[in-house]
Amino acid sequence: MGITGYFELQWKCLVVVALRLLFLVPAGVPARSGDSYLKDNITVRQGDSAVLKCSVDNKVSRVAWLNRTTILFTGNEKWSLDPRVVLLNTAVTEYSIKILNVNVYDEGPYVCSILTNKKPESTKVHLIVQVPARIVNISTDVSVNEGSNVSLVCLAIGRPEPTILWKFRSSKGNRIITEGEYVEMTGITKDMSGSYDCITSNDISPPDVRTVQVTVNYPPVISQAQSKGTAVGQKGVMWCEASAVPLADFQWYKGERRLLNGFNGVKIEKKGKQSMLTFFNVSEEDYGNYTCVAMNTLGITNASIILYASFDAKAARPLLHPNRLTVPHSEKESTLSVLIIIIAI
Repeated sequence: MGITGYFELQWKCLVVVALRLLFLVPAGVPARSGDSYLKDNITVRQGDSAVLKCSVDNKVSRVAWLNRTTILFTGNEKWSLDPRVVLLNTAVTEYSIKILNVNVYDEGPYVCSILTNKKPESTKVHLIVQVPARIVNISTDVSVNEGSNVSLVCLAIGRPEPTILWKFRSSKGNRIITEGEYVEMTGITKDMSGSYDCITSNDISPPDVRTVQVTVNYPPVISQAQSKGTAVGQKGVMWCEASAVPLADFQWYKGERRLLNGFNGVKIEKKGKQSMLTFFNVSEEDYGNYTCVAMNTLGITNASIILYASFDAKAARPLLHPNRLTVPHSEKESTLSVLIIIIAI
């Protein structure tokens, strides 16, 4: 190292020491030569840019920006290795720096140190970085049997601290169910099946929303059954409907005999949670009691439906409404007979 380099190094070391000593100057009193004073906080959102301004005049002989004990700039010379920190084109009365793409690690105190007529002054600025609320962890979709206990969790970060709300969405409507990271459900029922939205916000940006789908499995419940008075030689249709998760499979019986699709002029169709039994050409032998059986992996239930004779099906008047038949379900195989009484004219 040459003599010039040696003295340059020594000068830089003296500058560092001198600038760091400026931190020892007390704050909180009116700004005068030799004093330091605190300016307003500067608040920016993560990812934005922050401009730190410092007022100077032509009496200033030395000026520098520091972050804690790190020197960022001395005059026009950059000491910081961070490419995001730049010196703005300064006017005679201003010495300002700009921090690009601000992150939380940039938060903290910044000091503009000025040497005027060999008397030090410093302006202190506190940079506050706000971070939009963001969900960082949430439960996966859940599929459980009715009666089980379910726990959902949603974790979020942000500055200021974000709030978390849970909203339940189903075919019956939407409602807020709780506030906080956790949702605890004991003895879950099929009515609690649906979408659970975790909503987090800290008013810095639009809320962050993630959804957990909760599926509740339960055994079949036959909710509707229908029969139709049909004359000999005409087309007759009987159907039943069963709610279940997973969807129910259906079987049709007459007495102890199981009916098969396509045999003896019979067609059996399944459409979602409904099953239809169709006779294309009703005969006398077709009249009587039929059983619709609904089953899934959790249980089985059934309902009895009557195919009856009618010379004029349109004139048939049921004493009980033929379109709606509510049938209680059983988790185990049971026999349920429901008789629709029809007065045939």
